[in-house]
Amino acid sequence: MSKTLISQTFSQTLQLQNLQNAIAQTQNKTHLKGLVGSSFSIVASEVFKSVEKPFLLIFDDKEEAAYYLNDLEQLINDKDVLFYPGSYRRPYQIEETNNANVLLRAEVLNRINSRKKPCIIVTYPDALFEKVVTKKELEKNTLKIAVGNELSIDFVNEVLFEYKFKRVDFVTEPGEFSVRGGIIDVFSFSHDEPYRIEFFGDEVDSIRTFDVETQLSTEKIKKVSIIPNVANKQIAEQRESFLKYISSKTVLFAKNPSFIFSRIDEFFRKAEEAFKNLSTEIKHAVPEELFCNSELLKRQFLDYNLVEFGTAPILSNNVIAFNTKPQPSFNKQFNILIEDLNENHSNGITNYIACVSEQQAKRFHDIFDDAEQEEIHYNTVVLSLYQGFIDSDNKIAVYTDHQIFDRYHKFHLKNGYAKKQAITLKELTNLEVGDYVTHIDHGIGRFGGLQKIDVEGKKQEAIKLVYGERDVLYLSIHSLHKITKFNGKDGKPPKVYKLGSKAWKTLKQKTKSRVKEIAFNLIKLYAKRKLKKGFQYAPDSHMQHELEASFIYEDTPDQITSTADIKADMESERPMDRLVCGDVGFGKTEVAIRAAFKAVDNGKQVAVLVPTTILAYQHYRTFKERLKDFPVTVDYVNRFRTAKEKRETLESLEKGGVDIIIGTHQLANKTIKFKDLGLLIVDEEQKFGVAVKEKLKTIKENVDVLTLTATPIPRTLQFSLMAARDLSVITTPPPNRYPIESHVIRFNEETIRDAVSYEIQRGGQVFFIHNRIENIKEVAGMIQRLVPDAKIAIGHGQLDGKKLEQLMLAFMNGEFDVLVSTTIVESGLDVPNANTIFINNANNFGLSDLHQMRGRVGRSNKKAFCYFITPEYSAMTTDARKRIQALEQFTELGSGFNIAMKDLEIRGAGDLLGGEQSGFINDIGFDTYQKILNEAIEELKESEFADLYKDDGKPKQYVKDITIDTDFELLFPDDYVNNITERLNLYTKLNEIKTEEELQKFESEIIDRFGELPTQVQDLFDSVRLKWIAAKMGLEKVIMKKGKLIGYFIQDQKSKFYQSKDFSRVLQFVQINASKCKMKEKQTRNGLRLLITFDKINNVSAALRALQPIMA
Repeated sequence: MSKTLISQTFSQTLQLQNLQNAIAQTQNKTHLKGLVGSSFSIVASEVFKSVEKPFLLIFDDKEEAAYYLNDLEQLINDKDVLFYPGSYRRPYQIEETNNANVLLRAEVLNRINSRKKPCIIVTYPDALFEKVVTKKELEKNTLKIAVGNELSIDFVNEVLFEYKFKRVDFVTEPGEFSVRGGIIDVFSFSHDEPYRIEFFGDEVDSIRTFDVETQLSTEKIKKVSIIPNVANKQIAEQRESFLKYISSKTVLFAKNPSFIFSRIDEFFRKAEEAFKNLSTEIKHAVPEELFCNSELLKRQFLDYNLVEFGTAPILSNNVIAFNTKPQPSFNKQFNILIEDLNENHSNGITNYIACVSEQQAKRFHDIFDDAEQEEIHYNTVVLSLYQGFIDSDNKIAVYTDHQIFDRYHKFHLKNGYAKKQAITLKELTNLEVGDYVTHIDHGIGRFGGLQKIDVEGKKQEAIKLVYGERDVLYLSIHSLHKITKFNGKDGKPPKVYKLGSKAWKTLKQKTKSRVKEIAFNLIKLYAKRKLKKGFQYAPDSHMQHELEASFIYEDTPDQITSTADIKADMESERPMDRLVCGDVGFGKTEVAIRAAFKAVDNGKQVAVLVPTTILAYQHYRTFKERLKDFPVTVDYVNRFRTAKEKRETLESLEKGGVDIIIGTHQLANKTIKFKDLGLLIVDEEQKFGVAVKEKLKTIKENVDVLTLTATPIPRTLQFSLMAARDLSVITTPPPNRYPIESHVIRFNEETIRDAVSYEIQRGGQVFFIHNRIENIKEVAGMIQRLVPDAKIAIGHGQLDGKKLEQLMLAFMNGEFDVLVSTTIVESGLDVPNANTIFINNANNFGLSDLHQMRGRVGRSNKKAFCYFITPEYSAMTTDARKRIQALEQFTELGSGFNIAMKDLEIRGAGDLLGGEQSGFINDIGFDTYQKILNEAIEELKESEFADLYKDDGKPKQYVKDITIDTDFELLFPDDYVNNITERLNLYTKLNEIKTEEELQKFESEIIDRFGELPTQVQDLFDSVRLKWIAAKMGLEKVIMKKGKLIGYFIQDQKSKFYQSKDFSRVLQFVQINASKCKMKEKQTRNGLRLLITFDKINNVSAALRALQPIMA
């Protein structure tokens, strides 16, 4: 609503009408002056709406262009605003083209070519510097397909091969296509999502876009044009400047042409140098053919209607002047802000505050409502703008929330490439032939792939497992949930037993009894706490709001929910016991600070327990910095403090002079006395020993406890521990701290020199990781030689502890510029000022190590750089090469959370419950351990602690596991899903589905991806429904063979199932329908079994029809 008010204010101004007139003519040169910050975006968008002409906006650099791009996307829409980036990182380094950028460029060229309505193109000098394909060439190489066209699949197939597209199983990146039955998936370079084209015979039946990650369709479209890689040399024989390519009606907006031209010249010079250094054997195109120089651009600039909006015009004569001032800075001082707003109001200026989100707007209202002022004049608009401004002529002030709060404002660029990560993560859990798997009943074997087996003349698919002494077990696809990939420590191969040997059973039993013991103690503690009353905190005060609003990043959704959970816990009577999990740099500390502040606000003390001395100091600095504007005293104890300092701190703590105390495990000592402890925060709990935790338990029976940990323990384990504590997980990274720019380089002194001196120039610090102590001194010497004025220090694990800590502290305090060290930094040193990291011989590290080390930089709102120094690609092993390439693409935050997940599962789970059971995890694999733990907790809930966990009225599940044995064909046929791993994935997914809704969703996904369902697949889906009904009826085993269905009831005669409603329903049904089914007892090897049999069952749907009425 008020967004339109802002733009209307401008659209009615005289200047805007003059600008419209100027633009309406051809070849006019105008100087638009006096527009600061986002006022330019508003003016540009208003003019664009009223003039039917395409615009080309040229800013100084990529970052500025991206910020304005976001403004315009918000003010107009994101369909008509396009970003045109440069495609290389450096000229003539074709292998360094950035694919996401090639995509965006092709999208722009395609848009100009298709006669859609005009659009705004936002760009910067680097992009104009490269020449583009001519229009004619592009038209010639575009395949246009529309719904209803007569085309054969083979024809499309050939054309795509001609365009150098690659045929793959599943499309994940531009330039790939796949053919499955009557469906062609193709990822054109002109759109950031791939297309799925479905044929009916030789006619195009439908076209939809789909998502790379889920492979599911997103929206239907009428026609598409498929464009090959425009940067490809074959097509682009003749190139022309981008300014030639755009339509002649285009209006050029240039910030300062003289700067643009000088940038272009500088690029051209570099290109010429690079060209000289190229090998002469291959004929390379000369720079003039590939790139523009400023002469050419200057001439072309004059052909267009030009608007300069910088400070110094060079080509314009006609001036249109606005009078805007930048938003004043308030340094988070709300009283100054309020005075300023009221003063504006008295001068007749309307105030707007542009907020990133509804929630931010709400915070403003809260803060202003709490302020003791009678009236404050302001309107909030949810609109994310780049910079605020005041326009006193037009009586309007627009302030942005990020400038008021000094928070970092991010820009988003469309990245058709970011999707790639999902796929690699899927691969981590994929089963490969030869992997070890744990079968819950038979123990550990090796996976032998999917095999077709013959069951009484019908084909079925089964999973082959190989055990000791060449035993083979075929597992039906219905029992996939019984196997899990074996994750032991560090990939050591486990022991494989013979099938049917006792060893596995005893191991399982042993584990179970141990686990039960642990679970028993946990639940006991929980029960004790549940009965205790804790302190009830008051709702948030306005100081709390102010603290939260002044956080320099935007809260992530997960942070919001965990903060809310914590507050709810604190405000309730029960003592809080909450665990917060989140990856490095995901803002756990911020959540802790808010909780701590809430406690202090309510007059309680807070103890923060950390594992290492350095962390204590670091947290102390973070807390102090965050709370400096509030009346809170923070102090810390660790082994750096002298005895005297310690004594003073502790005395003041006892008197209540210290509100927040941070320390290592000394805090758990008996000697330390608190005046009134209200909250205990344990950071990185996985690093504490059992002894410390025991001591804590004595402090904390009715103190609120908040535990933070980075090693995420997989969800299932967490839920099983729900018996012991509540849990919040933070999986979303903070909104764009810039992604870290990663480069893979050879060991090259120039690059190292440039990067180090660049970082030091901008006042930052550098990590240089070199993992060999023998020659670490030489490396430091080399850096000293390259950058003589840098202060350099060396750190490694063989230094004495005290020295090492002092060194790290000195580095944190900025006493020197470069830290050359071994990998000891990966464990959590946080130096916000270090924003460049080199990792030497990166090919020798694992993925998650590299990710952890890369996570040491980019922790503030400066752009960070990471250089992986590796030997030539050809000299690395293929695995190392893949790892490095993966990291290069996943600069996103949070992807590491997933990459690291696998590594962490194994390490993080061991001591969650105490130190002793990690040995078992190695013997039976991690997932199996979880299953056993779950069972143990369930049993305890039903027996010992039945009164604590009251019957929650949910229907009880008596059958934990059901097997189906049949001679029907239930599978995904080869010609329907031909990729084996994908088939296995689908079976696994199908096995995890629990409700009809999910099944229908899954069904539509399958149809979407592979076309109409064959009967075998339909039957497969029905068999899943059958399993659900059978489990409710209490059947443990269902056999469908030779036209009969036989169901075996629960073996355990004492099971409560036989007294349940469900069983009496079955009995009723059998009495009424004696003709359809019979019930009888049968003596088997395992004692008496109760059976139910149905006749005339010739297919799955018949079976389904027979059983449905029983449970209806």
